[in-house]
Amino acid sequence: MKHPFQSPAIKSAFDAFDPSHRAMMLALRDLIFKTAASLPVGRIEESLKWGQPSYTTPDTRAATPIRLAVTKFDRVAILTHCQSTVMSDFRALAPPELQFDGNRALHLDPTTAVPIDKITPLIRAALTYRL
Repeated sequence: MKHPFQSPAIKSAFDAFDPSHRAMMLALRDLIFKTAASLPVGRIEESLKWGQPSYTTPDTRAATPIRLAVTKFDRVAILTHCQSTVMSDFRALAPPELQFDGNRALHLDPTTAVPIDKITPLIRAALTYRL
């Protein structure tokens, strides 16, 4: 694994995801770390918030937190802080086929490939929100 889990609890959280969701969740995790490596945001801290993987930039405080979750509708969700403008700004420019939950989350179908080119701008915007 290119980016080792930062704690056994985080590894356990990913292990607990149904295999149908785990692959996409791991791909999104990798995308967060890869995107952060190309930006001046410093170290990524991986933790659990409400039992969900959460990603922040504690050294620079550049990011608004990004969380990954599985929805009650069996979708994988990328969530950003609901009081930030990250999701609403992204939604205004996003391809129409992407599915949103208001200004809080982007929902992805776990049976499809991660639309990396379509969602990288969202990850970048969240990681650089306060820059």
